[in-house]
Amino acid sequence: MIIIHARFQVNAAKEEAFLAQIRSLVEGSRAEAGNISYDLMKDTEQEQVYTMVEVWKDAEAVALHNTSSHFTAFVGQASEFLTAPLEVSSYEASPLAK
Repeated sequence: MIIIHARFQVNAAKEEAFLAQIRSLVEGSRAEAGNISYDLMKDTEQEQVYTMVEVWKDAEAVALHNTSSHFTAFVGQASEFLTAPLEVSSYEASPLAK
């Protein structure tokens, strides 16, 4: 399982446009075969900071996602909304034994 955290620092004047654009990314990503979950979280301590928490079946699912039309369309526009470079962390995970 692959877990990805993508942190967005959004320009306050463009926050509504950012949220409108990212909705189609969320919807399209959730529909992908290898997606387990795909959720945008708003930071409770910093204004205009969001984290996308993604969980994927495997590296192949992530690779397919990274070439999807909804992902490439969003990435092509993302810099218009951000005040800092996108921060992405990726983790390979497995559930703990019971």
